Amino acid sequence: MTETYSPSQTVEMSGFSLDTLRYYEKIGLIEPVRRAAGGHRRYSDDDLGWLDMLRCLRGTGMPIARMQSFAELARAGDETVAQRLALLEEHDAAVEAEMERLIEQRDKIREKIVYYRSYLDREPVVCEAR
Repeated sequence: MTETYSPSQTVEMSGFSLDTLRYYEKIGLIEPVRRAAGGHRRYSDDDLGWLDMLRCLRGTGMPIARMQSFAELARAGDETVAQRLALLEEHDAAVEAEMERLIEQRDKIREKIVYYRSYLDREPVVCEAR
């Protein structure tokens, strides 16, 4: 028997809030979640794996609409593998460009840090006697 998880367990394991899980289900990022006999949502290991992928995509800046396209392609089956690959390669290129931009900006910040440290090293701190 496959283990299932309550919403609170899924929140803890996935790092998503309960509101986000419900929202993702509502907009089709995750398939309708199975329910226990009492009507309570029960998440599976497959659901957790998919949520991990969504976290990765979102964390790397993929817009929700693009994530929805990826989810639709994944649900459509093996005949969409090439399209999914293309979508992920495009996103990977965007992530790479963003990383390069951030490295350039970090370099500017580090230059300013060096400047301020050198300024503090040459300027004596004046304490007023009271």
